Amino acid sequence: MALYAKIAAMKRILIVKTTSMGDVIHALPVVEDILQHFPDAHIDWLVEESFADIPRLHPRVQQVFTVAVRRWRKQWWRCQTWREIAAVKQAVAAQPYDVVLDLQGLLKSAVMATWAHGPRYGYDQHSIREPLASRLYRHHYAINYRQHAVIRMRTLAALALGYAVPQDPPAYGLSALNHPLQIPAFLALHATSRDSKLWPESYWVMLGQQYAAQGVHMWLPWASASEHARAERIAAQVPQAVVLPKLSLQQLASQMPQARFAVGVDTGLSHLVAALNVPVVAIYTDTEPAFTGVAGGRVAPAVNLGGKGQLPTVAAVVAAVSAMLDSVSASR
Repeated sequence: MALYAKIAAMKRILIVKTTSMGDVIHALPVVEDILQHFPDAHIDWLVEESFADIPRLHPRVQQVFTVAVRRWRKQWWRCQTWREIAAVKQAVAAQPYDVVLDLQGLLKSAVMATWAHGPRYGYDQHSIREPLASRLYRHHYAINYRQHAVIRMRTLAALALGYAVPQDPPAYGLSALNHPLQIPAFLALHATSRDSKLWPESYWVMLGQQYAAQGVHMWLPWASASEHARAERIAAQVPQAVVLPKLSLQQLASQMPQARFAVGVDTGLSHLVAALNVPVVAIYTDTEPAFTGVAGGRVAPAVNLGGKGQLPTVAAVVAAVSAMLDSVSASR
C-alpha cells in the first residue's frame, strides 16, 4: 500500500528522448501509457531542437526543452554555445521531477538527465549500446535489446512507474490532429536521409500511374531542393499527381490524415504518418525494420517491406497496400 501511495502521488515526469525523428515518434506511446495510469501527470520532454515539433504535436506534453547537440559539437568553442547549454540546464532544473526517464539510453542522454532534479530511470548496462550510461541512473532495468524500440520504451516506463508492462498495440496520442475527411489520395514519402534508402524513381512513377488509373491521386511532400526536384520529376509522369508546397512538420502533420494511405521509404515521415493513424506501407532497402521499423498503432496498420540489400517491387507494394486496406475495412 505504501508503494502504491508513492506511485499514485507521482505527477511530474521528464522524458529524455532526443533523436531521431522516428525514435522520438516511437516514444510517444509512453506518454499515452503514463496518462492511462496517472491521468493528472505533468509530462515534459527533452529533445533535439530539429525534432522538437514531434512532442509538441502531443496535446498532453506540457513543456518541451530543446538541446542542439549536433550544432553545439560543430561550435563547441563559441561563448554562445555555452550560454545556450547553461540556459537549457537552468530551465530543466527549475522544478523537481518525480521521475526522470531516459528512453534514449546513450551516455549523452544520461548526462542530460542529470540536469534535472529527480530520480533517474534507465536501462541497465546489458540493455544499451553505451553501458557507461547506466551508471548515471539511480534505477536501471534489464530489458531485452532484441525487440522493437516501441516495446522497449513502453516496458522501461512501466517498470519505472510501477504499472503492468503494456501488451496492447501502441497509441500515439495524436488523434486530435486527425482530419475527418479522407479524399482519394495517397502520400508518397519518397525522401530520406541517405541515398541508399531511396526507392527508384521509376518505381514511384509506376506506383503513381497504377493508382492514378484507379482515381487515387499521388501527393508528394518535400523539404530540400533535391527532394523538390525529384518530386517534380515523378509528378511529371503521373497523371494528376500533386507536388505539395513546402510545409513545416506541423503543417504536414495536419494534412497527412486526409490521405487514404501512405507509402514511404525509411524516413521519419513514415513513422509520423503511422502515428497519425494513416495506414502505411514502409519500404526498406538498406536497413532492417525488425527493431526500428514503422509500428502501427491501435487504429491503422503499418506494413514493413524489404530489408538490408533488398528492393521491394511495385507489385509487392501494391499487394501490401491492398491487404492492408482490406484489413482496415474488415475491422470497421
